[in-house]
Amino acid sequence: MTSHGGRRTQAERDAITVETGYALCSAAFAAAVVFGALAGPALLFDLPDTAERLLLRTGMVLAPVLFVARVVSVLVRFQSADQPSRPGRSSPDS
Repeated sequence: MTSHGGRRTQAERDAITVETGYALCSAAFAAAVVFGALAGPALLFDLPDTAERLLLRTGMVLAPVLFVARVVSVLVRFQSADQPSRPGRSSPDS
């Protein structure tokens, strides 16, 4: 149900599906980039054990945190932008 009490239209359901897919794909990309930037040097170069463990663990902690933060921020922004205009009133951008 939408906030204005009616059932969702096909266009609204499609918009939600597209936005959810965008949130997941962009979050996965951002998490992979952060993990690669942090853990990449530890995997490519011969570093001391302490530095290698630190870089790997930092990447393994920050990547999922960034993933969740990105998904939540995209979906919250989508939800707040999806405010229907008041019935009987013209939209301010019309």
